[in-house]
Amino acid sequence: MSLSLIFDAFLYVVRSIWVAKLRSFLTMAMIAFGIMALVGILTSIDAIKASLKSNFMFMGSNTFTISQKNVNQLKGLLIKRKKNVISRPITLRQAQLFKESFTFPCVVSMSTPVKFGAVVRYLKNNTHPNVSIYAIDENYLLTAGLDLASGRNFTNHETNGSLAVILGHHIKEKLFPNDADPSGKIINVANVNFTVVGVIKEQGSSFGFSMDNACFVPLKTGLDKFSSSASISIHVMVSDISLMNYAIEEAQGIFRNIRTLTSGEENDFEIRKSDFIFQILLDNIQYLTMAATLIGIITLLGASIGLMNIMLVSVSERTREIGIRKALGASWQDIRNQFLYESIFISQMGGMIGILLGVLIGNAISFWLKTPFVIPWLWLLFAIVLTTLVGIIAGLYPAMKAAKLHPIEALRYE
Repeated sequence: MSLSLIFDAFLYVVRSIWVAKLRSFLTMAMIAFGIMALVGILTSIDAIKASLKSNFMFMGSNTFTISQKNVNQLKGLLIKRKKNVISRPITLRQAQLFKESFTFPCVVSMSTPVKFGAVVRYLKNNTHPNVSIYAIDENYLLTAGLDLASGRNFTNHETNGSLAVILGHHIKEKLFPNDADPSGKIINVANVNFTVVGVIKEQGSSFGFSMDNACFVPLKTGLDKFSSSASISIHVMVSDISLMNYAIEEAQGIFRNIRTLTSGEENDFEIRKSDFIFQILLDNIQYLTMAATLIGIITLLGASIGLMNIMLVSVSERTREIGIRKALGASWQDIRNQFLYESIFISQMGGMIGILLGVLIGNAISFWLKTPFVIPWLWLLFAIVLTTLVGIIAGLYPAMKAAKLHPIEALRYE
């Protein structure tokens, strides 16, 4: 087919659609709504994934944590297996013994939250009673992916009982708004005086949780001053991510020995990779993706029925026109293709409008989450293919019905 014939066919399609513009535009709107819902939700999901990745991957994918097993999980084990599993906190001695025994190429750190809802004061300035206090060792900032904005980290000697403190960004701004480096200043943290040695760079918040509103004190000091019975969490950053599984297996064996577990007993501790929350949320988001796809397809199914109805009405209204064209020499393929092109054109126009609106609506979520502009190319391609299929399926029967009309009977049609 020459370019001139293609151009003439296109003009004829546009002219035919314009004659029944109300019906055509309503059908385009139905298709556009379905595609907008599909692309908009899927674009939003991609924006949410990007936000989750930036917020939950700050510790790096080469880190895992050994911690006390969740009590609720243990209750589930008791109900299911009828075994006497007891949730024991991880003591400082056990954590230190693991740190000394684990010779894998890695960095090991220890931490525990020792107080929540604390107030921090300096002279006349004080914070709200919502500050979290963490007891950490000298390696924790490295394994947690936290950088210092000013000052220094704890030394190995300070973690054994020094009254030093590292401040989160928000606390520093609240207590020392005009001081670039408050190192050396003495502040009151939950009624205990500490000397500031450093300030953490601003981290931002993730679902209401923020390291910017936390204080970090030496491990032994935090246990002695605030919570002697707190369970220690052990963080391991392996040097090579490909060795992660081997490191976890070795760490599990060593820590089972430290906890004096026999071969028949289950772990009374848990080992989690740093991105486990991220992976759990991603798994749950897959259900949202499936639901969005189903909603979009159902909407498009309704739109395709409407499109087929419009094309059948168009065939009835243009029966004499079809007879004249056949009498002038048009083949049944020409008639079929003409109506099929109209159906595909209406479907594609609705799809393009829906894609544009969907990307804009989805990126409104991206703007709110402060993530980069998202264009889900794979889903856009899926939407284009889907609207093309809708146009073909909805237009094929009316097109074949028009193509099979007898020219004499069509000319006699009133």
